[in-house]
Amino acid sequence: MADHASDDEVFDFANTEFTREDLVQALNDMVHEYKTLSHTFEEIKAENASLKNSSAESSSDELEDTDSLKTELSRLKIENDLLRNEASELKAEVDKLTEEMSSWNKAVSAFQNLRVSSLTG
Repeated sequence: MADHASDDEVFDFANTEFTREDLVQALNDMVHEYKTLSHTFEEIKAENASLKNSSAESSSDELEDTDSLKTELSRLKIENDLLRNEASELKAEVDKLTEEMSSWNKAVSAFQNLRVSSLTG
């Protein structure tokens, strides 16, 4: 049984055909496979821990980003309301000044008509 036919090969320890060397080789192969699997397991465990940490940091960063965006949105809404009020006040002032200008124009026109009629008459 010194030639290993497949990875799924299983020793039949009751079989007397096996030599001591076959058993030692099988044991050495198992130890080597165990070390390889242990190393792989530790690497995967470390990678998993790293992913958990980065995921937690990412979630924390996203929450901070969300909070700062909410704060900024709130600030912009307040600023928008203030600008709307200011625009409304300015429109009211423009309307008032337009009315005054209209009154002045009517007064000037009436004064000119009066002047013309006093000069001609």
